[in-house]
Amino acid sequence: MSGFKRISPADAKVILEQGNAKVADIRDVMSFQAGHIRDAIRVDNDNLPEFMAAASKELPLLVCCYHGNSSQGAAQFFSEQGFSDVYSIDGGYEMWKMVAPDWCNR
Repeated sequence: MSGFKRISPADAKVILEQGNAKVADIRDVMSFQAGHIRDAIRVDNDNLPEFMAAASKELPLLVCCYHGNSSQGAAQFFSEQGFSDVYSIDGGYEMWKMVAPDWCNR
């Protein structure tokens, strides 16, 4: 597969409930600390090499930002780096916390 797919928070939650997906949260530290998707990993330029080395490129990767815009560029980047099943969460964390509050860490 080339490229990435956009996904609704509800559909992303279904993938997470299957238990083998990773969430890359690209928001700033303070936003991440204020709340994030359960088990999400905050990814930035400083820890990107470690994240890329540790993450399985075959398992689903869900990318989250604030509102679902920046995550599309990041999802495309991960796809170009060989991740085969990449999704950008539409609406970002702002939509996620309304749709799946039970999957939020605060």
